[in-house]
Amino acid sequence: MRGVIVHQAHIKILYSRRNAVEAARAMNIVETKMLPADLLARFVAIVGEKNAITEREAQAPYLTEPRDMFRGKSPVVLRPGSVAEVSAILKLASESATAIVPQGGNTGLVGGQIPQHGEIVLALNRLDRVREVDPVSNTMTCEAGVTLLKAREAAAAVDRLYPQLLPSEGSCTIGGNLSTNAGGTAALAHGIARSHALGIEAVLADGRVLNALNKLKKDNTGYDLKDLFIGAEGTLGVITAAVLRLVPRPRSIETAFVGVPSAKAALGLFGLANERATGNVTSFELMLRLGVELVLRHGSGCRDPLPQPHPWYVLIELSSQARSGLRAVLEEILADGLERGLVEDATIAESLDQTKMFWRIREMFGEVQRHEGGSIKHDVSVPVAAVPAFIAEANAAVAKLIPAARPLPFGHLGDGNIHYNVAQPLGADKAEFLGHWSEVNAAVFAVVAKHGGSISAEHGIGVMKRDLLPKVKDPVAYDLMRTLKRALDPKGILNPGKVL
Repeated sequence: MRGVIVHQAHIKILYSRRNAVEAARAMNIVETKMLPADLLARFVAIVGEKNAITEREAQAPYLTEPRDMFRGKSPVVLRPGSVAEVSAILKLASESATAIVPQGGNTGLVGGQIPQHGEIVLALNRLDRVREVDPVSNTMTCEAGVTLLKAREAAAAVDRLYPQLLPSEGSCTIGGNLSTNAGGTAALAHGIARSHALGIEAVLADGRVLNALNKLKKDNTGYDLKDLFIGAEGTLGVITAAVLRLVPRPRSIETAFVGVPSAKAALGLFGLANERATGNVTSFELMLRLGVELVLRHGSGCRDPLPQPHPWYVLIELSSQARSGLRAVLEEILADGLERGLVEDATIAESLDQTKMFWRIREMFGEVQRHEGGSIKHDVSVPVAAVPAFIAEANAAVAKLIPAARPLPFGHLGDGNIHYNVAQPLGADKAEFLGHWSEVNAAVFAVVAKHGGSISAEHGIGVMKRDLLPKVKDPVAYDLMRTLKRALDPKGILNPGKVL
């Protein structure tokens, strides 16, 4: 090993061997060596040769992530088919001090699922059974490799709703969603991943299995251990199954695409919607006109929902257990918004296809930006009331650094989670623009801090934000995190170099 390459915001620093070892120790990284042939054979024997991937080409889908910002290497990708196999792998990993990187659907955006230092990849997508659906208790028990789409379909089959909703539902997994504490477009009404988990099953670093698959709503028997593993990104243990909370399926849904004059007006409309449709506002998404234009330019199957362009847009979704009356509520909200100057124009979906098109425009915001060159991305949250001020101040800070840069803020206004992306100036050199990543990060995060926000709302810490975490986390909280890491993973074999 000639050195350790530390990735942060496209910047790579090659350390000397001595500095590499010191840096690795400081970041809980097990310095990976060549895996001896006999030890490799023992790992392979646990899952069988057909479920152990050693060929570099076949490993490729496990070694890169959606934005291609992080690339990894691994001696083997292990695909266990049972909890017993996961337990055996971790027991052997602990005995041999071999580092492991757990991986779900590989849809993460901060590099947490990529083997940065030649670790073994533990791919959990073969743990894909829905073990039980209990509509009376409103619970469902899923293994970690069950995709979000499969979980939602299993709930729908018994007339229930699993209320997490992500654009990557066909590939992201329950285990990955819980490990990163994923958010989504329905978090406003139903909460983020942690809100949906009643219990979990997890394999510890030494191979022991924690069975906390609790279906109970009331259980006061000491520490609630499941929350240690949710949001820990596989650094404290490997989630193998979870008991998930279900809710009744809505009997009526209404969706509107609304043109508004400003982010401040959008916030006013959100307040109005909450007043008139208390408990029924499922989603409230904010979009900038430039982002809509990029979707129309580079996407497919979309058309401009309104006849005239507007500075900002809101996608509102209401849902209810009542079979009728919801449309009238939405119409009243929009009419009142128009009268107050909060709404410039709006259209309510008349069909399922039109609803899907509205959502497709919103969901393609992140994807189409790659056609415009470099994009510096932020997943942040601030108090809902501070969203308009945050956007205005962040825009000013970015303009001061790169006058022609194109801010593209969008996201979940209803819960204060804004994806504050910055597209490169037209005609700019992509590499030169991305070279300003750290400066732009610092400027945007300073505005986030001013408003009491978070540098990571729903994507996690991974590698990308690891070095920023001690700068923004309460020192006592950060020390407790490190204490928990040492206690649960004393050899530092679980997803080393991630989060901490």
